[in-house]
Amino acid sequence: MTIRLIKTITFCALFSAGTQAVDLNASLPVRLSEVKVGTKAVELQGHPVQLQQQAPDFQVVNNNFKKIKLSDFKGKTVLISVVPSVDTGICSLQTKRFNQEVASADPNVVMLTISTDLPFAQKRYCQAEKIDQLQVLSDAVWRDFGSNYGLLIKDMGILARAVLIVDTQGNLAYQQLVPELAKEPDYAHSLAALKQIAGKKS
Repeated sequence: MTIRLIKTITFCALFSAGTQAVDLNASLPVRLSEVKVGTKAVELQGHPVQLQQQAPDFQVVNNNFKKIKLSDFKGKTVLISVVPSVDTGICSLQTKRFNQEVASADPNVVMLTISTDLPFAQKRYCQAEKIDQLQVLSDAVWRDFGSNYGLLIKDMGILARAVLIVDTQGNLAYQQLVPELAKEPDYAHSLAALKQIAGKKS
């Protein structure tokens, strides 16, 4: 057996013995939340943001893997519809509803949908369902949005359902964390809040 082969076998043995699955989100704070899947409350990972605090910047990607950041919309009111997966029944209804609402919203309002779906899946969904008014963005690459807003569901790899509104000053002005993952948000409440927040002068 040659020296090179011995070294290769030794390296492979050491590599195999020393590698194990790593939870890349293990360092994030975890809290038991009011969000339930069925009757079970889930744990959320990340840093929750308090109302009237500066909304943390984040980076996600669109369906062409172009980086999109919250700071790209500086000076605008931003509604963020957060869903576990656009290609499921309730999430699809939520995405369609906000897509319809864009037309009647203040022109200074930006509406986003964010999920951890891959950009390919989001693009396919948007084409099939004619979602063409709001921006559907993916947190699958860095989990940056979910981490910065405390919305990652531990051990599920998806986001809790929520509606957030960031005002023109960059503060989190509204947050609706939907208590049951299988339920739609309160659209009337969030849209009324959007109208009020967007109507305020900076």
